Amino acid sequence: MKSAIVLGAGMIGVATAVHLQQRGWSVVLLDRKEPGLETSYANAGIIQSEAVRPYAMSHDWRELARIALGRSNEVRCRLAGLSRHLGPLLSYWLHSFPVRHTRASEAYAQIIGCAIPEHEVFIRQSNACNLIRCDGFRVLYRRQSALEAAVAAAESCRQAYGVKFSLLTAGELKKAEPALADAGVGALHWLEPWAVLDPGALVCAYADLFTRLGGRLVRGDARSLAKSGSGGWSVIAEDGRLEADAAVVALGPWSPDLLKRFGYRFPMVRKRGYYRHYEGGSRLDLPLCDSANGYVVAPMAKGVRITTGAELTAPSAKPNFSQLAHAEQAARKMIMLGRPLEPEPGYGTRPCMPDMLPVVGAAPHHPGLWLHFGHGHQGFTLGPATGRLIAELMTDKVSMIDPLPYRPERYWHN
Repeated sequence: MKSAIVLGAGMIGVATAVHLQQRGWSVVLLDRKEPGLETSYANAGIIQSEAVRPYAMSHDWRELARIALGRSNEVRCRLAGLSRHLGPLLSYWLHSFPVRHTRASEAYAQIIGCAIPEHEVFIRQSNACNLIRCDGFRVLYRRQSALEAAVAAAESCRQAYGVKFSLLTAGELKKAEPALADAGVGALHWLEPWAVLDPGALVCAYADLFTRLGGRLVRGDARSLAKSGSGGWSVIAEDGRLEADAAVVALGPWSPDLLKRFGYRFPMVRKRGYYRHYEGGSRLDLPLCDSANGYVVAPMAKGVRITTGAELTAPSAKPNFSQLAHAEQAARKMIMLGRPLEPEPGYGTRPCMPDMLPVVGAAPHHPGLWLHFGHGHQGFTLGPATGRLIAELMTDKVSMIDPLPYRPERYWHN
């Protein structure tokens, strides 16, 4: 029986571990915390089947100036921490031009198209149906020009990839969501995404499935990863040294730092996002994105959750809650939000690769070392899909989609 150590118990690592265990591997899943407590928890809880085109960086200098001057709540940057992002950001900007972005979207749509079917299998196997809503989410617009541009982009996605949406007038949105005090000029309703009432609980349900299948969940430090004398890989866990034939690095934004020890240099744009829960106010029926103010407000098991857009800052920087404060102020004008549930907001970090595609495949120079990270804003969505892809690659079986666009060596052999 082949054996593997999967490093990282977020959605990506847990999904990888489940797929390997189901294919006959003996798997240990290692993390310093319980499953689903990092970025996999700090999100809007939407399995985004409509996100067939990855987030591109604007080429509008006015928009870039708004971001640089702190006038955009969707993207904020702290100049003190921007220096480490400059190289990856420039590459990201270049990949956002139409030809490259179209090429990335064609590959991205392949894995997005597998997202809900692969989640559906895990949800059924883990008895987590009570956490899921299958009727989409909505995006509210406050200017007619912005709504018209969004409809044009949505129609383009519908024609290219078959995603489904409907257009709501302000009155129709107010009827669908009576709690709204302000329905803007209307909304897009993406019809097919799934909303999750507790993202962390869903990751934990998948982790429980993994252990029921015979997998082991252990605490340990991924930084202890090393080649073992037997030709495999080892880590130090709380209960001692563990060895396996293979190791999978699924540490999200921490992956590049670990891999530097093995001679790999991966550029990455790390985008921080903040969240907080509120209780005692009104509830929405479906998650709602306020496009003008760059946040999502979503009904959750713990009341209502606000999640922000992206902040570019140094990984070690102290939290700056101004982006969340702006979102909260806007949300309170839209619904009765209630009181904050946590003493302080939390945050997670989205690991974005410059070409907007995740890294999925074998490390070029280290047999038995596999890489699975860089899912950007869609790690929660894509975990079961790319988890299946890497498990198929590791098992030497024909993969469900062409793995070439996601290969790690693309960063050295373009």
